[in-house]
Amino acid sequence: MSDMNLARFPANGTRESLVLLQLERLNALLAVARTRPFYADRLKNVSLPLTSLRQLRDIPLLTKADLIPQSRPSPAAIFDLPLTQYTHMHQTSGTRGWPLPVLDTQADWQWWIRCWHYVLDAAEVTAEDIAMMAFSFGPFIGFWTANDAMIDRGALCVPLGGISSESRLKMIDDYGCTVLCCTPTYALHLVATAKSIGMDLTRNRVSRIIVAGEPGGSLPAVRRRIEEAWGAALVDHAGASELGAWGFGSADGRGLHVIESEFIAEVLDFGGDDPSGTEVAEGEMGELVLTNLGRFGGPAIRYRTGDIVRAYRDHDQPSSFVWLQGGVIGRGDDMIVIRGVNIFPSSIEAILRESNELAEYRINVEQIDEMDQLHIEIEGTSQQAAEIAQLLRDRIALRVQVTPVAIDSLPRFQAKSRRLVDQRTRQG
Repeated sequence: MSDMNLARFPANGTRESLVLLQLERLNALLAVARTRPFYADRLKNVSLPLTSLRQLRDIPLLTKADLIPQSRPSPAAIFDLPLTQYTHMHQTSGTRGWPLPVLDTQADWQWWIRCWHYVLDAAEVTAEDIAMMAFSFGPFIGFWTANDAMIDRGALCVPLGGISSESRLKMIDDYGCTVLCCTPTYALHLVATAKSIGMDLTRNRVSRIIVAGEPGGSLPAVRRRIEEAWGAALVDHAGASELGAWGFGSADGRGLHVIESEFIAEVLDFGGDDPSGTEVAEGEMGELVLTNLGRFGGPAIRYRTGDIVRAYRDHDQPSSFVWLQGGVIGRGDDMIVIRGVNIFPSSIEAILRESNELAEYRINVEQIDEMDQLHIEIEGTSQQAAEIAQLLRDRIALRVQVTPVAIDSLPRFQAKSRRLVDQRTRQG
């Protein structure tokens, strides 16, 4: 195991020492970034070194639109070193628009691994563990860095791409896996698969499940279903191809910590007249803006993640890192307004997952008589549909059509799920 993880910022470190570390690392990053093609103009009026993190606000925000290259399939614009200096290529998941290639130098890849060690610490992973990596190992970043971080820690990795869910469950038993890495959706899909073949998941050796790619890991209803079915503790994680592995689940499972020794976090409100956003008060909802401090081959400086969060710096968690209550609440571009009510798909999922027998669901947004409407399909019974419709009416004060459909008729996902179908663009 390398010694890179031994220099991580201590959980009991002071806020003051953390800010000094962030400022030092930010200045080092900016000094390099301003010599690069993408940031040369953006940083030309920035006087270095910065003396306060508040001066970061003088640097323009970075959006996903800024990353789109002039020609495809070129890498995202911030990856502007000669291609010969990069060693790893992945791409964004393509949830919005075209997938974007992202690149990492060997040093950048080691930084990704460094960030993942915080997640592995939260999951108490050791060299004695055997980890099942249940994802496709395709171009999406997925658990590629998790796999290498596990190896760096000395754990045995079992990469199970390209085989059936039933075969994966069998191999969990065969190899005595103690850690499972997958999306929350796929963890639940494995629960359904195990049930269909009469397998009791609580009898295997899996004691921790690390999830990523979706907000479900910090949703109490989703978390409870996974933990009870597997008899294992669930650890949430958050990251992005453009940014890096930026968050790990808090000890009580009620949210995420931003790895602030490797990222600078801002939470801004873009709903007003100021296009640069305004800072929100402690605990108020806003969009997470992140600056990564260790990816010199593709710095993301003040990147608008699109993730909506509630941030607290003074809380009861055993970490000096900022805490996001409930993790990622939703995405700003996924928020839908139905009859004047702002709704995030993750809020609907939290309600749907209270039904323990619900197999799968899909949220459809439709336009009927010039009004936006929700229509939810569930793999369940008519009684379940009626109960869920009543829950939605009680919780979000809306009448929502809930329709039962046949089991296994809705899509399943191993990677990031796409359960929101917006049909409004195809009407009128």
